[in-house]
Parts: sequence; structure tokens; C-alpha cells
Amino acid sequence: MKGRCEGPDWPALLDWLQTLSTQSLQEIRRYYAEQAHFKDPFNDCHGVDEIEALFAAMFTHLQQPKFTVLQALRDGDQAFITWDFDFIYSGRALRIHGASHLQFDTQGRIILHRDYWDAAEALFAKIPVIGGMITWLRKKMRHG
Repeated sequence: MKGRCEGPDWPALLDWLQTLSTQSLQEIRRYYAEQAHFKDPFNDCHGVDEIEALFAAMFTHLQQPKFTVLQALRDGDQAFITWDFDFIYSGRALRIHGASHLQFDTQGRIILHRDYWDAAEALFAKIPVIGGMITWLRKKMRHG
């Protein structure tokens, strides 16, 4: 992992994200503020209870979900990390490459967690019928 930064619980947070499990999810309040906001291309959660429920659902619906932090930069109350998210769904190993913008409160806990990743590339393009349509549309857009 490149660019590891110091700060309140910063190395511990990165380790927690990379080893997240149904057991370690219990520690979410160590890293997320009660009023935290999480948003990604499919979810918009307000409050640590909703975020915890979303993460718990990940373990219910996906097999072997794992985040690998590739780069991590922190400056004061802001951070940006890039990551790979590997998992198995319906017997297929899949990977989503993405990034997260994190904002911390005065106690060093996450108050904003915004994930950025290409849903079309990561998921829709891998579904047989939809994937074919997305590939055709991308070619059409490139070549006019």
C-alpha cells in the first residue's frame, strides 16, 4: 500500500477496511460517527446504523467480499483512497476498482464516506444481455 498517512486511527482504519468481516463490523462506531453519511452509485445511507446494515448486507449477498487499499492519502480532516473490491457473486469472481473520499469529524471518525466507481463497467457490463448492449453502445459512441 502506498501513501499511508498518519492521523487519528488512520492506519487502524485502513487495516479495518481491508480485513472487514461480519465479526469486525461490530467495531464500526470506532471509525464512523453516529451521523455519518455514506453514498455510492447505488446507496445513500444516513447514520451509522444504516451504514452498518448496508455492510452487513454485503456479507449476506456476496461471497468472500474483500477490499484492498491501493493508495491512501490524508490531509487533515479529508482523505482519499483507491481500492479494489473483490467478491464472488453467482459463482463468478468479480472486481470493482474504485475510490473513496472520506471526511472526518473532530474525533477523527468518518462523517462522510463517498465511493466513486463505474457501475456500468464494474457490474452491468458483466451481465450477458446488458453487457453486450453496453459494449455496442460504447463502440458506437467512440466511432460515431
